[in-house]
Amino acid sequence: MERPLTTVHRRPARSLGLALTLSLGVTSAAVFTSSAAAQERPVLRYVPKHEELKYTFGGVAPTHHIRPGTRIVSWSEDCYDGSVTRPDQLPSKVAPIGHDNPQTGPFYVDGAEPGDTLAIHIEKLEPARDHGISSLFPGFGALNGTDRTAMLHADLPERVWFYEVDKAKNVVRTKSADGKKSWEVPLAPFLGCLGVSPPFGEARSTIVPDNFGGNMDCPEVRAGNTIYLGVRVPGGLLSFGDGHYAMGDGEIIGTAVEGAMNVELTVDLIKKRETPWPRIENADWMMSLGAARPLEDAARIAYKDMVAWVMEKTGLDQADAYQFVSQNSVAPVVEMVDPLYTVLVKIPKARLPK
Repeated sequence: MERPLTTVHRRPARSLGLALTLSLGVTSAAVFTSSAAAQERPVLRYVPKHEELKYTFGGVAPTHHIRPGTRIVSWSEDCYDGSVTRPDQLPSKVAPIGHDNPQTGPFYVDGAEPGDTLAIHIEKLEPARDHGISSLFPGFGALNGTDRTAMLHADLPERVWFYEVDKAKNVVRTKSADGKKSWEVPLAPFLGCLGVSPPFGEARSTIVPDNFGGNMDCPEVRAGNTIYLGVRVPGGLLSFGDGHYAMGDGEIIGTAVEGAMNVELTVDLIKKRETPWPRIENADWMMSLGAARPLEDAARIAYKDMVAWVMEKTGLDQADAYQFVSQNSVAPVVEMVDPLYTVLVKIPKARLPK
């Protein structure tokens, strides 16, 4: 189902185009905003019906066409497709097969073509429910046997944890199975999924991360950051979902503290600039993400991309950039449970060569 822009309102423009120009080193003409004068930016307010949610990256029609510079005010369902509503419900029993990580969208960005880049500015993420959910699935998780990490022992027993969202204290809180102990985790909302369509008519499951973004499960896909995704098909076909209220590095149990999310983001278009792998940026950090198995290949992808990005920003040759990244990078393991693992390489901008 595709909708016209009948739900679009307008608001004064922000200086997003200028920020992109300064950050990426492109000419101002290459940043395509919502109008030639960039005086106003459209706002799309859209809450999907359940039957409008999508379960692949690629292979589905767009819900809307949007202009570059559009601010999307929306909502996303949790990774369980909204099917887990009580702690005694096991996801393997109630969640529909193939309905993991439902996506809001996709959105066709007018004028986006292969070889361009979408710049997604995450403006606001807020839990849409008073609780989040984490679970231990059969055949999933870093310390569980899987179809790729074959073990003779039986699966760990399936279990569900409900986390109370305490906005006053800015934490989520849960209890042990016997109810005797409790713990808190800082509330840190981010989108587990943000992706465009892969090329060549391919459709990928929403549990997969790759060079098109997808199920990156990266805590840096958060409010205040800009995510750059290379366009693979006309319109890009951007979608998002899999809200996370909190998550530790590695996501080792297989899930974060998952929940429905209120989402506000703005989508800009950078013409004629390829982005082979997802990049993330804010005022202080530049970050490259790689996804692969084994884990070291995910790291290699992210490190290689960061070396290239440092070369672009500083003019260093490859060897100097390689040396710089080697001595200055931070590289958290983002997740090691999905079909491909993800690693993020981060460089503090304050250390870039002058």
